[in-house]
Amino acid sequence: MKYKLVRISKFSGEASSIYTVLTKNEQGEFQESLLDVFINKNKDLYLSEIKYIFSRLTTIGNETGAREGFFKTKEGNPGDGVCALYDSPNKKLRLYCIRYGTELIVLGGGGPKNVRALQEDEELKTKNYFLRWLSSKITECRQNGDLSFSPDFMDFEGDLILEDYED
Repeated sequence: MKYKLVRISKFSGEASSIYTVLTKNEQGEFQESLLDVFINKNKDLYLSEIKYIFSRLTTIGNETGAREGFFKTKEGNPGDGVCALYDSPNKKLRLYCIRYGTELIVLGGGGPKNVRALQEDEELKTKNYFLRWLSSKITECRQNGDLSFSPDFMDFEGDLILEDYED
C-alpha cells in the first residue's frame, strides 16, 4: 500500500504546519485523506466536537503552534510522537496524530473512545497502530535521506510517498 503526506493549507499557518495522509485506492489513485474519513465517519454524532477540533487546528496552525497541552501525549511507543487531539478531556472523540515539536503535526484517524484503553476498541487500536507504523516509517525515510524537515522544521521535504504498511 502507498501513502502520501499532504499539507492541509486550511489549517497550516505561520505557527505550525498540519499534514494528513492520503491512501491509494484499488485503481492506484490517491483518494480521500485519513482526516476526511475521520470527519465523514463522525460528523453525524460528534459534529460539535469536530468543529472544536477544527478550531483548535486553526489556532495551532496560525497562533500557538502544536503546544503539548493541546494533546494527550504518549499514545504510542516511547519517542514516536503519537498523541491524541481532542475537544476536552471529558469528551469522547479522539483524533490521533504525530507531533513533531510545536512546528508540525500529521493527522491520522480516530473516533469515539468509549473504553478505558484504546486496545479494547479494535478500530481505535488499528488507527493508532497505523500512526505508530507511520512514525517509524517517517523516521526510517529521514535516516536514509528520502525525507527531511525544511530548515524551519515547518514542512517535510523530499519523497512524500511512503509504502509497505501491512495490517
